[in-house]
Amino acid sequence: MRVGLVGCGFIGNVHSWALWALRKTGVVDVSVVAVCDADAERAAGLASPHDAAVCALDDVLDSVDVVYVCTPTAQHREVVDAAASRGLAIFCEKPLAPNLAEAREVAERLRTVHHQVGLVLRAAPVFEELQRRIAGGAYGRPIAVSLRDDQFFPNQGQYASTWRADREIAGGGTLIEHSIHDIDLLRWLLGDPSGVSCRTSSFFGYPGIEDLATVTFGFDDGKTADLLSIWHQVLTRPSTRRLEVFCEQGLLWTEDDNTGPLHVQTSAGTEVLECPLPAWTDEIPVPDVVRKSLGLYAEASRRFLSAVSNGTSGSPGVDDAFAAHRLVDACYASAERGGEPVKL
Repeated sequence: MRVGLVGCGFIGNVHSWALWALRKTGVVDVSVVAVCDADAERAAGLASPHDAAVCALDDVLDSVDVVYVCTPTAQHREVVDAAASRGLAIFCEKPLAPNLAEAREVAERLRTVHHQVGLVLRAAPVFEELQRRIAGGAYGRPIAVSLRDDQFFPNQGQYASTWRADREIAGGGTLIEHSIHDIDLLRWLLGDPSGVSCRTSSFFGYPGIEDLATVTFGFDDGKTADLLSIWHQVLTRPSTRRLEVFCEQGLLWTEDDNTGPLHVQTSAGTEVLECPLPAWTDEIPVPDVVRKSLGLYAEASRRFLSAVSNGTSGSPGVDDAFAAHRLVDACYASAERGGEPVKL
């Protein structure tokens, strides 16, 4: 399967190495054959491990079976439209677009081809285990969920993406650019909320780019989910999530957004569940320090490419991605009104 990568920044590099790992381990017969980026030097660096060509967008799309859309958010629509016009399978990074109207257009184009969206937390072993246990009902009904997501402001360090401080390109700050992952995760775990209240703040002075968002989702059955999303300036602190789920007969929590462990406390005591990545990821020829995060993206790509090989789309697809966009849009609507609840 011939793959083209469009966008060679931070997330493009993550996907590049994940695809390289899939090929090196023999899990998927895949080759990155062409890449495209406005920065020719950056594109050349990404292409080198694959012995891939550095091309203009049209040349990339004319030479591949599958395209990964890893550009800044505002450029997704153009690339998706061009790729869908050629009938290519598309892996589109999140968020789909900088606003709801454009996200709807991107979603409509993605529906015409086999696709998957980069809401990769659904492939994280710890969240898969959590979802299975909640759905199984062993601890009774969920009552309250608390999720804190924080990372340093991503226009520096390993992210080094100045565009994330530009509302015209990113669409907003921590809520849409980063915590659309969290909102999708909460919806996957708990179902569709019936209302939302949100407040946002900007401490670092980028117009239209919130670096703090506090969100409360309400549900018809009475449960609630609270999200605290922060971009800070603690450069020694990695991207981190802590999730707690209180059920009628149990508390489940994790401080790792990939492999856990998952802690489960009931009246019988506390259980600690290891949640490893699939065994094949142990064969990825990279240092252990990067294996975990790389393995998550590699597993998400494995699922996508396997689905494409079988003539279907991967999961999550546009229905889930657009649902997350609608919730983000409702959060912003509430924040514009000082936290006034918005019915969904």
